[in-house]
Amino acid sequence: MIYLQYTIIVIYTIAIVLIFAYALAQLNLLYNYLSSKKKRDDCDTFDFSNSEEIPMVTIQLPVFNEMYVMERLLDNIALLQYPQNKLEIQVLDDSTDETVETTKAHVAQLAKTGLDIRHITRTDRTGFKAGALKEGLKIAKGEYIAIFDADFLPQPNWLKRTIPYFKNEKIGVVQTRWGHINRDYSLLTKIQAFALDAHFTLEQVGRNSKGHFINFNGTAGVWRKACILDAGNWEGDTLTEDLDLSYRAQLKNWEFKYLEDVETPAELPIVISAARSQQFRWNKGGAENFRKMLKRVVKSENISTKTKIHGLLHLLNSTMFLSIFTVAILSIPMLYIKNEYAHLRNYFYIMSFFVMSTIIFFVCYWFMYKSIYGSGFKKFFGYIGMFFTFFSIAMGFSLHNSIAVLEGHAGKRSDFVRTPKFNLSKYKDNWKNNKYLRKNLSPNVIIEGILMLYFAFGMYSAFVVGDQGGDFGLFPFHLMLFIGFAYVFFKSLSSKV
Repeated sequence: MIYLQYTIIVIYTIAIVLIFAYALAQLNLLYNYLSSKKKRDDCDTFDFSNSEEIPMVTIQLPVFNEMYVMERLLDNIALLQYPQNKLEIQVLDDSTDETVETTKAHVAQLAKTGLDIRHITRTDRTGFKAGALKEGLKIAKGEYIAIFDADFLPQPNWLKRTIPYFKNEKIGVVQTRWGHINRDYSLLTKIQAFALDAHFTLEQVGRNSKGHFINFNGTAGVWRKACILDAGNWEGDTLTEDLDLSYRAQLKNWEFKYLEDVETPAELPIVISAARSQQFRWNKGGAENFRKMLKRVVKSENISTKTKIHGLLHLLNSTMFLSIFTVAILSIPMLYIKNEYAHLRNYFYIMSFFVMSTIIFFVCYWFMYKSIYGSGFKKFFGYIGMFFTFFSIAMGFSLHNSIAVLEGHAGKRSDFVRTPKFNLSKYKDNWKNNKYLRKNLSPNVIIEGILMLYFAFGMYSAFVVGDQGGDFGLFPFHLMLFIGFAYVFFKSLSSKV
């Protein structure tokens, strides 16, 4: 029994220390982010008043069964302001339903207006999105390749605000910040927006401003065609082909330019099953890329030690869910161990220091929040509620995301599962008739329900453990876990009704 207790303590300690290390990295990114605001961007740019400096651009639209958003996508892309003789649009359509014909007809109508737009299909989906992009690249006319997923709506001047930065021949990618057209649709969309905003401000700017590796986010960005080819082209052996190619390009000394001030609106998943599939793909893909890139990053002679550390922590982003889930599961046994063995008291005093991780995240995310929503007491109190709501629900996803991470590290292959789009703006709009929603309920939902009860027991334990009238040190943590797993459990059940 004593060996089991010490095993629990060791595993718990390792997980806590990993979370703290990640928090320190976030703090460093915050410092970089704030420092970047003092710098002036003096990057050389193309002069678009001189027509000879305007380069040829190909826009790639990789789509698959997008009945609800295809018309909106195509009509929006047609509004982009760029000389028609310097613009090509590829609709890379891997669809297997009736949208193939409707999209083809819509493309034909747009072509009649003078747009150089083509509807390109494949006989099989080898490589999924990466395969479609690679096929389109073979015949792309542009020296720069802009990519948009089906739910993105770039502003008309988007190309004029991004393409000019490629005058610097070292730049291989220009990435823009995602916006959220349905941020306020529901609590689910609000917490997704909160997480993405942290990535697109604190993390992307924090890394890019110091020359550390960032990632092309799969959409709302532009690649230099020569960079794609030099890095080895698109590969479909991970679920996050964008992260994969980004690291291969930067290891070849290509520079990335991140534009925080250029916002590209997009739709967030409004149903928890859609959010789950997206989270699974991103987290598993992150772990797959860690396996693929670990040796290349460590052995690279082209990058600094600090960039290597940030790169490895970046690739391990999704693995933090595994650490969080481990701490959560072991926290209840640890509560009993703490109150059973007085000689371990000093250990628990030391471990209480790691509550600093939560404080660090709270501070870091506040700077992100106020940059988007503004500051002031009212905003700050709103932030406090959103921060703890976000953390609770993020922990509620920790089982689901930990499974994805474990599969990624184990090398288990799985198909690229697209995220269903809805094109809805109001909560009362009916999403249940969406033909692309998965009808089956994940068996993990049952486990999430059990975990909800497990953390309810954790809260109960706070009142009865030990002989000193209880121990409430972990009560807030267990309350957040209970709320998070309850939300995910009941939301998953209700989405199938």
